Amino acid sequence: MPLIKPVKGISPKFGENCWFAENSTIVGDVTMGDNCTIWFNAVVRGDVNSIIIGHNSNIQDGAVIHCTYQKSQTIIGNYVSIAHNAVVHGCTIEDKVLIGMGAIVMDGAVIETGSIIAAGAIVTQNTRVPAGSIYAGNPAKLLKPVSPEASEVFMRTANNYVMYSEWFK
Repeated sequence: MPLIKPVKGISPKFGENCWFAENSTIVGDVTMGDNCTIWFNAVVRGDVNSIIIGHNSNIQDGAVIHCTYQKSQTIIGNYVSIAHNAVVHGCTIEDKVLIGMGAIVMDGAVIETGSIIAAGAIVTQNTRVPAGSIYAGNPAKLLKPVSPEASEVFMRTANNYVMYSEWFK
């Protein structure tokens, strides 16, 4: 059973057809759309500010989603994939974005629609990643635009994670 817990009287709210791994943690002021999945050892911690996650988004194994007290909420759009062991903190992730394995996205950053943050990248505070960009490195910088072929990854990955969750139901 996942750990789903209220904080200061505020409980997480979920859309339809969401799936949460048995050892995932979702606490506090978290609002999630339909078809979202939270995977093994992932933490979505809305204790110090709010976290909003759109439809068809997935938070993969070991990822941490948090925010900043009295400063930055975290907003994650539709068809977003937050890969294994990524940290997303007090930032905005627009629609159809892939945050790679082990990447870190810091407070005040905005990752615009259709972008990819490469595995291991560190997006520093208040960075704005333009729509359709691939950012990589530490600190993360523009690597190249997302190709039409690569742009298919957003929907495919998001839809695959909904399918994978069916295997565990």
